[in-house]
Amino acid sequence: MPNTNLIQEIRYNDAGLIPAIVQDVHTRQVLTLAWMNAESLRRTLELGETVFWSRSRQEFWHKGATSGNVQRVVAIRLDCDGDALLIEVEPAGPACHTGAISCFFQTIMPHNEGLD
Repeated sequence: MPNTNLIQEIRYNDAGLIPAIVQDVHTRQVLTLAWMNAESLRRTLELGETVFWSRSRQEFWHKGATSGNVQRVVAIRLDCDGDALLIEVEPAGPACHTGAISCFFQTIMPHNEGLD
């Protein structure tokens, strides 16, 4: 059952959106960063699968509705400032529209550089 007290504490930006970081609950890999509004969060809670707000298309986007690569929601966490969500999911396939498992496949700096 969703924690309605925390839902009321969500701080949406001026456009009525909140960033949602999506993470594979088993591998802990970050899959994507998407945006939600109050209605897409409500739909996600109701459906048990991720539903986002597409800023470019200005419409709701049920992840996997056409590809079959749905993301079953396991947990939704609100950060300490109330302005970002972490959504833990069990993905049914790749998260990225390119076919990559994660949208974060382009490396700017390998993690063996710059670490002490």
